[in-house]
Amino acid sequence: MDSSVDQAATAVYSVVGDRYTYLVTGAQTAGGCFMFEAYVPPGSGSPPHVHHREDETFYVVEGEFEVVVDGAPIRLSRGEFLFARRDVPHNFRNVGAEPGKLIITVTPAGLEDFFAEIGTKLSSRDDAPVPPTPEDVARLLAAAPRYGLEILGPD
Repeated sequence: MDSSVDQAATAVYSVVGDRYTYLVTGAQTAGGCFMFEAYVPPGSGSPPHVHHREDETFYVVEGEFEVVVDGAPIRLSRGEFLFARRDVPHNFRNVGAEPGKLIITVTPAGLEDFFAEIGTKLSSRDDAPVPPTPEDVARLLAAAPRYGLEILGPD
């Protein structure tokens, strides 16, 4: 098979209480992008943060989300899409009553290495995400600057 069309070796991590399933990584895109599915339980999501290296897109597959970009809340539901450029504070949260799914793409790639470093490896995309421990949070805060991430605090 031509390496330009190789399928990703699926990695699955629990990160900040969500489940991230890798769809395509920088190794497969010559560093161009990283794409993953985020399974997000109700009330869960990311803390406010800033990517200093990557732009990020959010596509809602299932559920209801609020994405706050530069202080402005934006509601998204199934089939809706949002672009968040680098150096702009943002976060997302599942505001629905059911678990939701997002397809998130970051360009360029590299964030997959951050998730592998700070996440809890799961054996399959069917495993439930695990709530973060204080040790998980400390590991995230320590690693973030190495990946050009600035964690702004709880949302």
